Amino acid sequence: MSNTRTQRTATAGTTEPTWVKWTLLSIALVFIFLFLVLPLAAVFTEALRKGGGAALEALKEPDAWSAIRLTLITAAIAVPLNLVFGVAAAWCIAKYEFRGKAFLTTLVDLPFSVSPVVAGLVYVLMFGAQGWFGPWLQAHDIKIVFAIPGIVLATIFVTFPFIARELIPLMQAQGTEEEQAAIVLGATGWQTFWHVTLPNIKWGLVYGVILCNARAMGEFGAVSVVSGHIRGQTNTIPLHVEILYNEYQSVAAFAVASLLALLALVTLVIKQVVEWRFEREQKAAAALPPERPMVIPTSAATQA
Repeated sequence: MSNTRTQRTATAGTTEPTWVKWTLLSIALVFIFLFLVLPLAAVFTEALRKGGGAALEALKEPDAWSAIRLTLITAAIAVPLNLVFGVAAAWCIAKYEFRGKAFLTTLVDLPFSVSPVVAGLVYVLMFGAQGWFGPWLQAHDIKIVFAIPGIVLATIFVTFPFIARELIPLMQAQGTEEEQAAIVLGATGWQTFWHVTLPNIKWGLVYGVILCNARAMGEFGAVSVVSGHIRGQTNTIPLHVEILYNEYQSVAAFAVASLLALLALVTLVIKQVVEWRFEREQKAAAALPPERPMVIPTSAATQA
């Protein structure tokens, strides 16, 4: 009897009574409903309040298409650049020991602690008309602030930790034994990366890209500062939603917001698929029998 109770406790992972588990689960479900499900339902309800035709008309407007196109272009530029940076930073931090490693790790986490609005103001200070490089940029007719380059730079700043922070603990946990073995066997640096490191980090890399893309498409604060809110030119989807709502076009605002919510839901579905594939591969790898060491027969060893 005591063994059965011990097994149940180990399976549950806690010694608390059952009512505690159900109380915590109820609190979590209530919070999810109030702060996630209910707001999402309100967005889609308001978007369809005057029918699907009104929502489609709001999405067909030239300004809406311009905002959608700019959002996709910004994400298409920021995510690959952050992918390169994230892999490089994670490789450097996880695989090497050098002076200033802790400082570099802190810099990677900097956008998490800095307000996006502050990040946008920094770019205005640097590249604005009265900024450090403003006169030189104006002399050469180069526009960064209140143009697409500024939006891309601000988006890169607020999103660049996501991929690196997913890869750093993963690479540190894996160690460097496999890479060292590949190098000893004659593999080059690129061959080691493509055939050893990349397969080991692929799911973490995909997960980081998904999070980075979601943040890039939904970023508001930093982009709002550097965009200038030029309608049809420098407005992304979140900025376009704000303009529509301030103009009391609530149906159009919620229609465009519902598109952004749909993109977020698709991102969550892809995230769940990635996690499921990763867990399935982990279980499949754990179920494989351990590799048996190759034993050389005594007669063959003697002949050798």
